[in-house]
Amino acid sequence: MTDVIYLAQEGRVAIRYICLADFDELSVLHQESAEMLARWMPGPPVVTYEDFEGYLSRFDGPLHEGFLICRSDSGAIVGRVNVNNIIRGTHQSATIGYSAYASTTGRGYLTEGLRLLVGYAFGEMELHRLEANIQPSNTASLSLIERVGFKREGYSPRFQFIDGAWRDHERWAITTEMTEMTNMAT
Repeated sequence: MTDVIYLAQEGRVAIRYICLADFDELSVLHQESAEMLARWMPGPPVVTYEDFEGYLSRFDGPLHEGFLICRSDSGAIVGRVNVNNIIRGTHQSATIGYSAYASTTGRGYLTEGLRLLVGYAFGEMELHRLEANIQPSNTASLSLIERVGFKREGYSPRFQFIDGAWRDHERWAITTEMTEMTNMAT
């Protein structure tokens, strides 16, 4: 892609908004990762170009933002993060959803990218709190979100319909104050 504008960049990764030009690359990544993602995600965002257009349309309003985590050196997509259900006013909060891909998982890209996203959300987006809801058996995702600085807050039985059934989820969150404490400790 030409003329890519990164919103934040540090070390090996950068974050940017998702766009229509990402369809081909995301389509390949999702196809190679479909089996890995099926049990954790409510449905694929990339099936046909028309489906992808529909998926992107959710980011037209103020309630959702779609981001990609890319390698800084090549621009290759290594992960995806949605900031969903943005609430303004006295809450300034949102819920994140994210995914890695089979060809890039286990290399630390998502950890680095989610840290960038948290900084961007608390800075440019002026949010105060982010939440993540994760199935208890998704130990890789639980470890990831904890590495990023989220703390477990609770348990939500039958929280989301995924892979043919209502799935329980653990509720994790991070606030601006938590990131400030982490930064002071390092």
